[in-house]
Amino acid sequence: MTAPTTETATTETAGTATATTTTAATAAGTSAPPRPLTAVPGGTRSPLTRVEGPEKVTGAARYAAEVPFENVAHGWLVGSTIARGRITAIESDAVRAMPGVVAVIHHGNAPAINTDYQSIMGTPDPILGLFQQDTVPHVGWPVALVVADTSEQAREAAEALVVRYEEEPHDVVFSADSPDFYTPPPNMLGPADTAKGDLDAELAASDVVVDEVYTTPEEHHSPMEPHATTARWDGGRLDVIDSNQSTMFVAGELANLFQVEPASVRVRAEHVGGGFGSKMVKPNQIAAIMGASATGRPVRVSLTRRQMFTMVGYRSPTSQRVRLGADAEGRLRALDHQAKAQTSRVAEFLEPCASTSRVLYDAPAHHTSHRLLRLDVPTPTFMRAPGEAPGAFALESAMDELAVRGGIDPIALRARNEPDAGPVSGLPFAGRNLTACFEDGARRFGWADRDPRPGVRRDGRWLLGTGTAAATFHAGAGPSTASVTAEADGTYTVRINATDIGTGARTAMVLVAAETLGVDPGLCRVHIADSDLGPAMFAGGSMGTRSWAWAVSRAAGDLRDVLAEGGDIPAEGVTARSDTTEALGSLAEKERHSFGAQFAEVAVDTATGEVRVRRMLGVFAAGRIVNPLTARSQLVGGMIWGLSMALHEEAVRDRASGAQVGADFAGYHFSANADVPVVEAHWVEDHDPEDPIGIKGVGEIGIVGAAAAIANAVWHATGVRHRHLPIRPDRVLAAGTGSEGYGAADA
Repeated sequence: MTAPTTETATTETAGTATATTTTAATAAGTSAPPRPLTAVPGGTRSPLTRVEGPEKVTGAARYAAEVPFENVAHGWLVGSTIARGRITAIESDAVRAMPGVVAVIHHGNAPAINTDYQSIMGTPDPILGLFQQDTVPHVGWPVALVVADTSEQAREAAEALVVRYEEEPHDVVFSADSPDFYTPPPNMLGPADTAKGDLDAELAASDVVVDEVYTTPEEHHSPMEPHATTARWDGGRLDVIDSNQSTMFVAGELANLFQVEPASVRVRAEHVGGGFGSKMVKPNQIAAIMGASATGRPVRVSLTRRQMFTMVGYRSPTSQRVRLGADAEGRLRALDHQAKAQTSRVAEFLEPCASTSRVLYDAPAHHTSHRLLRLDVPTPTFMRAPGEAPGAFALESAMDELAVRGGIDPIALRARNEPDAGPVSGLPFAGRNLTACFEDGARRFGWADRDPRPGVRRDGRWLLGTGTAAATFHAGAGPSTASVTAEADGTYTVRINATDIGTGARTAMVLVAAETLGVDPGLCRVHIADSDLGPAMFAGGSMGTRSWAWAVSRAAGDLRDVLAEGGDIPAEGVTARSDTTEALGSLAEKERHSFGAQFAEVAVDTATGEVRVRRMLGVFAAGRIVNPLTARSQLVGGMIWGLSMALHEEAVRDRASGAQVGADFAGYHFSANADVPVVEAHWVEDHDPEDPIGIKGVGEIGIVGAAAAIANAVWHATGVRHRHLPIRPDRVLAAGTGSEGYGAADA
């Protein structure tokens, strides 16, 4: 075999070049048909512990705020203390004289930022136009950056900075009765409204009708690792060490914002401690770059926990009216899902709650709608299962109410309403095994032994109940490139610009490469999360593993074919590259989704109002499972978040100040270890013979439907329907318990 030409790729850590790898370049045509994954005898489907696990447990893995840089300075953002108005003065002279302070940046001296462009996410949030104006649209809006030699000096100086405002009246109250709701334009998630059939006529002709409103509060991502960035200029090139969900996307957005050539920006995110949708382009990155430009030094900006409640987005509160009409056998004649959410006055973000109804059930009259309300609040953003998580709570609670009112088992009701095609799109499903999930889950959970009457099971002072709900989440993919190199020492190197935000992406790519090559996973290593590696899908929307695995399997398959020709591997190795852009374009248009069945058992103390979840079970149809160990972890993690959503999480805003009350982990409650019961996650076979990769994604499906299953179980325990999350003890006490049958009191 003729040795191919070589090229050199340099990788860096800790801000200094430390290793050079020579690779070979062999063209891998993008027009070849997608290559299906091939099974390895003995299997790579066996659970594999995380390949970076030893680094993490020994502390060798460094996160964005831990990577050492020589002469690094520290930036501290100052947030506004008013909810609406303008800055009249920033008194920075005294702060500049404080020990260690090297710069104070604000709207009076900041460099120009370009936010007048269209990204794949739409128009950038004006909060990224850092320090470009004197107006303040919400509490916590960044108004200044103090840079000092140490983080302690920066924080002390930032807290001493005097900012004077001219305050204006504000409104932060989300009320479903507001007359100011409007219809948002179509976006990447589709149109705001869909409609077919005569809704009023079908509701009037229905034997059983549900017409109720369900609400969810403002919720926050709060990943363990706060948002953090270190930026430096290195020989005219911007070098950014960051905690994000896509180094490619962040690098492209930073190039647009600072109006520099994309090739002059490099972004790396080797280890990320969670993201859940919040870690894309945020003020910390802009501030670090501004600080580096102003000081000529590397500058690190880390957000505090409190700042993360105002600067990086959140899930909007929602109010959802669901109307269902069914015949005597429980078959839907009408489905109407009206969702209301909030956005800021400076940017538009839609929480697409009704998207759940566009997938799960069909009816002759099928309507969905979304409305938005502008308030003096931060802009919401994508948060784990955006739309589906709150949407499923409303829809699946309503379906449970329909089952009770119609005297039909909740699982049987869902089985009778399985659609033949997409309820809105009319497209065929690329696998829809929801019924199989319910059948397997019912067997595992012991559903057949359930007494349908509420309030009849007791364990001492506890009332016991069980509930179930359906789950769905879309299975998309984005174009990605990858390379796989056969090294002279018999090992293999995978390079793909994936980001591992805690999901186990590194390990999954090792398994995909090993399976396709037909080698032991221990012979494969992977380099990820570096914008210099080329374009690849971001870690979000449950599309990461599906997208990256497609690119890696194609490159590995091409490499396998080259190696099969025989010949020695040269010192520089042999590399095959892939690009899935054309392959994605040729994929048949279908409804592609993961599905799941959620089950929960709760105990309710009517004396204290305490709700305890005793056990949870989720069974999912999520395509091909690459690594059972990390997949189960993702599903269980999502279910626990659903428990937290059902019983604990609730952000509250003070009307007078416009600020959030208790913007920290003391005031914002979420499930702790003591709240988490036995949680089981399983999956059923879910194979699409026309899909060359077969992966659907497990990152978000676990949270969908979990809150509804718990709320339905609380009804079964008490006879009271709780339609407003979270189900707090005070709400349980205020509602009391209902009579046998349909709840006499609803909360």
